[in-house]
Amino acid sequence: MLKNLFSSGKKPENVTHTIETFLQEYRSQCFPDGVMHALTKVNVLLKKKTYILELTLPFACQGELEDIARELVTKLDIDIELSLTLAINPVRSHSIKGIKNIVAIASGKGGVGKSTTAVNLAYALMAEGAKVGILDADIYGPSIPTMLGIENQRPSSIDGKLMQPLSAKGLTAMSIGFLVSDSDATVWRGPMASSAFSQMLNETAWGNAAGTAEQELDYLIIDMPPGTGDIQLTLAQKVPVAAATIVTTPQDIALKDAVKGINMFDKVKVPVLGVIENMSYHICDNCGHHSHLFGKGGAQTITEQYKVDLLGQLPLNIQIREDSDAGNPIVLANAAGEITTMYRKIARNMAAQLYYQLDAKSPYTAEITSLEQ
Repeated sequence: MLKNLFSSGKKPENVTHTIETFLQEYRSQCFPDGVMHALTKVNVLLKKKTYILELTLPFACQGELEDIARELVTKLDIDIELSLTLAINPVRSHSIKGIKNIVAIASGKGGVGKSTTAVNLAYALMAEGAKVGILDADIYGPSIPTMLGIENQRPSSIDGKLMQPLSAKGLTAMSIGFLVSDSDATVWRGPMASSAFSQMLNETAWGNAAGTAEQELDYLIIDMPPGTGDIQLTLAQKVPVAAATIVTTPQDIALKDAVKGINMFDKVKVPVLGVIENMSYHICDNCGHHSHLFGKGGAQTITEQYKVDLLGQLPLNIQIREDSDAGNPIVLANAAGEITTMYRKIARNMAAQLYYQLDAKSPYTAEITSLEQ
């Protein structure tokens, strides 16, 4: 909860009108049509001389709260407290228990930082207020256990039927890397790999991670294997994915494969929320100069061509790599840092785009309730 103190004296009906107008006019990438368009509920309460603005929103966006509060400072001259409640619902119906929404993080080729991006986005969504899990679908090269710092742990079974996922600093996780030795090569044909993935997805107690309270996940992030071959297509067809996000670099060869990824999801009728341009630029530690080592503007071009969002651009930064190798992703290692802010903004944009796929939106209600004590 954020609290901003100002002098009081405004009439309640005037305050309510000003707040409602502000929420209708406020614009950002998360709220292209205003906050009021996305709100499922808004309450304006008066307690003694303090107004309490309670917002209920249908996607993870805790970080937007501070921006909203800051702009309210310029609109109102009152004591006000601002709080946010998330009421996230499934976008697509499915039978997998413990999960509301499944989002695939994919790339047309390897080496673009897809897994690193997936892990940091998962933690960024948590920072934005959501309950999150991650599933490592890269059967042949699972890297999620190392990035989460739990590569030596093994899942247990609750009832002899379902596997209990692990918890990594609050993030629910499952990977083939938890089930096989680090040194073993997974030499499986496509159908066998697809079967192993299907078992992990369908035979995991997602809402009951080891050492945590039982909870339904708002988002399950699936770190897809790189490429657009038979395995990727099979997974995209069999998994009840609500939407996908494509990770690429600005390099021409990566962009061509990113387009293949967009087309693959289009064929199986999975919406693409947008593109994340990773390693977009390098910032010199000494002078702050931005160097576009892999090209410039490539992701922007394909998002315009295929009419999807550019969710964000991330720098090539050694700290991202070092923190991932150490099992402590940068979103956790430097929670207040500039790069974490970038990941959180991308996570908000991704969650917002997922919600806007819904055709029907619940109407908001606004009211003033006197709580004088």
